[in-house]
Amino acid sequence: MTVRINTHGNPLPKQYGNGDWIDLSAAENCIINPGEYREISLGISMELPEGTFAMVVPRSSTYKKYHIILANSVGIIDQAYKGDNDIWRFPALNVSNTASYIAKGDRIAQFMIFNKGETVAFDKVDSLGNVDRGGIGSTGK
Repeated sequence: MTVRINTHGNPLPKQYGNGDWIDLSAAENCIINPGEYREISLGISMELPEGTFAMVVPRSSTYKKYHIILANSVGIIDQAYKGDNDIWRFPALNVSNTASYIAKGDRIAQFMIFNKGETVAFDKVDSLGNVDRGGIGSTGK
């Protein structure tokens, strides 16, 4: 798959070793104070292939190194977000009690491109007629 990308002068995202996910780096230096929310620029815009979307998540070490989490848990970039000014960002929340410093070039996120699912049509019913599973967290009891 070939993806058109505008790096706005930043390095290309990098896929390491045999990993399936592609790393994304901060495109700016920033300090995020305890409890503060900030959108960190990832410095890229992409034209994803038709019929795909990208999922952006933190790297496994992001919280340990920088004390930030992705405020919306997971980022979805749909195929329509493809203009030069549609720059990908990491909506960060510092949930620690110390300020966090993120330097330009620090790898803080990763993404993968997925194929979209089929179009869904709903058939409204009064009952599904199936056995209940037992609720969230009930498997294995």
